Amino acid sequence: MSIFKKVLILFFVSLSLMIYVSSETNKITQSKIEILLTEKYQQASSELFTYLSNNDKIGLHKKLEALNFTLLGEVEAHLLTSKVIYTNVTSFGEIKILLDENKRYLLFLSYLDETLLVQDRSQEESFLEKDFLGYLIFADIFILGIIFLLILKILYPLKKISKNIQKFGEGALHVRMEDLGKDELGELTKVFNAMASNIEALVESRQRLLGDIGHELRTPIAKSKIALEMIEEGKYQKILKKAISQIDEMTKELLNIEKLNANVDSFTMQTFNTETLIFEAFSKLLIEDETLVQIHIEENFDIHGDLNYLSIALKNLIDNALKYTTQKPIVIEVKGRTIAVKSQGKALEHDLEFYCEAFSQGDNSRNQEGFGLGLGIVKKILDKHQFELILTCKDGWNSFSIIF
Repeated sequence: MSIFKKVLILFFVSLSLMIYVSSETNKITQSKIEILLTEKYQQASSELFTYLSNNDKIGLHKKLEALNFTLLGEVEAHLLTSKVIYTNVTSFGEIKILLDENKRYLLFLSYLDETLLVQDRSQEESFLEKDFLGYLIFADIFILGIIFLLILKILYPLKKISKNIQKFGEGALHVRMEDLGKDELGELTKVFNAMASNIEALVESRQRLLGDIGHELRTPIAKSKIALEMIEEGKYQKILKKAISQIDEMTKELLNIEKLNANVDSFTMQTFNTETLIFEAFSKLLIEDETLVQIHIEENFDIHGDLNYLSIALKNLIDNALKYTTQKPIVIEVKGRTIAVKSQGKALEHDLEFYCEAFSQGDNSRNQEGFGLGLGIVKKILDKHQFELILTCKDGWNSFSIIF
């Protein structure tokens, strides 16, 4: 999950929690105010009834002042628009506690034909405290929103930085970061740009060197081939001819491999079948005795990839099998979208990753030839195609299989 999604989830969880707390706090405060005022109104109603029954208006007003009550008019209008939360009917009158449109609590008394509607002034302080608490919670929500926007502002450049680093890693060595100021992100972009420039210069220098080496090697190789044609045919001419052809092929392969390692060469993708791939691999291998290899094709399936690089990978597997088998021929088996190169011998001691390291050896003895760069090159080519290489050792056979 990305950082942006995590921050977004955290923000909505925090926001939901604060809204819930605000709602519950409002309900609890309202409930406490209602309980306190209901008790106060119930206690005061009996005394106020006495003044109403005696028609003592002066005493009634003094009592209202003592209780901090305000006398209200428009009784009928308040009765129509207010909610009744408590009522008590007697033989001579009625008591009601009302909640008006403004969420204020009122006390209504009636005695025969006399009515009285009052409001406790002290509840205003409670509602002011309640409103103040609501404002604080709203301010917290507002600040949370501001913090979220600031975090997004910080994360947005990180997203661009991540994309540029990904492009650079895929081989776009010209990619550079834009200046993000003098903060830590700005310093990061400056360091990346300096690093990218150095890497680009090193890769370009290496590619020029490889091109020069390839050109310089091919010239004497071409001259050697011409000279060989002038030599009388014989055993030694064939040996020299094969050796020079192998050197020429190795030169081409090394150049291809270095381009692959530097991510500067794009694949030429095409569709071909397994027979074509095996034929191309054998043309690079240059073996004269075809009886050294047995080929069993149960399913000649199609492959979509770079024929040149995949044939190099398969050629290396065949070459390793021929070098390290204890008994020839080796076997190439094609079935179920898999090409397996099998050779007889003692089961390999390590896992596949060990043998894919450069110049790794089957054991620690000095008289054993190492696997060299071969399997490492195979693994790199297959990984770039998103194909899989697996190793199995069973019943005296070591099998390197490419799963397409």
